[in-house]
Amino acid sequence: MSYTARQVENMKPSGIRKFFDIVSEMEDAISLGVGEPDFDTPWHIRDEGIYSLEKGRTFYTSNSGLMELRTEICNYLKRRFDVSYEPSKEVLVTVGGSEAIDVGLRAVINPGEGEEVLIPQPSYVSYEPCAVLAGAVPVIIQLCNENQFRLTKQELLDAVTDKTKVLILPFPNNPTGAVLTRQDLEDIAQICIERDILVMSDEIYAELTYDGDHVSIASIPGMRERTILINGFSKSYAMTGWRLGYACGPGEIISQMMKIHQYAIMCAPTTSQYAAVEALKNGDEDVVKMREAYNQRRRFLLNAFKEMDLPCFEPFGAFYVFPCIKKYGMSSEEFATEFLKQEKVAVVPGTAFGDSGEGFIRISYAYSIENLKIAIAKLKDFVGRL
Repeated sequence: MSYTARQVENMKPSGIRKFFDIVSEMEDAISLGVGEPDFDTPWHIRDEGIYSLEKGRTFYTSNSGLMELRTEICNYLKRRFDVSYEPSKEVLVTVGGSEAIDVGLRAVINPGEGEEVLIPQPSYVSYEPCAVLAGAVPVIIQLCNENQFRLTKQELLDAVTDKTKVLILPFPNNPTGAVLTRQDLEDIAQICIERDILVMSDEIYAELTYDGDHVSIASIPGMRERTILINGFSKSYAMTGWRLGYACGPGEIISQMMKIHQYAIMCAPTTSQYAAVEALKNGDEDVVKMREAYNQRRRFLLNAFKEMDLPCFEPFGAFYVFPCIKKYGMSSEEFATEFLKQEKVAVVPGTAFGDSGEGFIRISYAYSIENLKIAIAKLKDFVGRL
């Protein structure tokens, strides 16, 4: 008898971590594969975490998170994106945004009933496995380079069935850097309202947009009551290791998510929560400085791709570019493997994010401009030999 679950056995390991693990064992190698800011967490945020330890704040918090933090999350979302939530009933503090995705899907899916979760791809690697573990049927929407990998109204309409329950909305997007305009969101909202579809909007990169402010679908009339908004502190505030995220949404959904979180996690790390309060209160300038640095790197990469005739649409969100490598006659996996072997630079094959990523590679610019210059020089040499 096998003691492991078939649904877990059938999962593919993360294509991102595969190349990260290989490059970590290579001397003098450069990794452009992981979406982790190269900035240290700002000192005033770290100081608050340290101070919380010095004051002996090492106890459990409320399962939902510190009330002070939940209040600051609501203040932030109202200030930045004009979305209002009630901190006592409509906010759950989680261990990173990834936990919010997991418990969110498990809280709304009825296993065995064939309920479908629509997942636009290319997209973050966790959505499909989490949908499977929740007992849903994942339905993949293959996004197109011709549309700059944005979800269109027609693509959504073509995917919706009577079994559709949830739409994952992963914008600004990892791995493509694509963003949705207000008009895009209004078109999507119309369908979700008409077909009674719940939206899980992953807005972890909301602060990293380079052509206007991010628009949350929860701010579109009629959508707040059918949206689970997911965000966190890893990307905007360079707090990946603090493992802190949150979900906001209708109280009846958040209360069910809280029960799963309560039994599996108890509460998010106390030290991280106190640091996050400081980030939300006084971290706006830090976000602006980091965003400006990312934008400089983004423009450098796009200009370099143009010079080497490497096709890439201009992404306006996150800290990734998604150039097309189809003309070299190699699969994404082959290209990334050979580039790593020959030049000691790691990128991620587009297929790590879904089949529609074939023919593309993801390059993260969450790295110093110095490393990017070295890596791009090596990429130019590599494609020049192909």
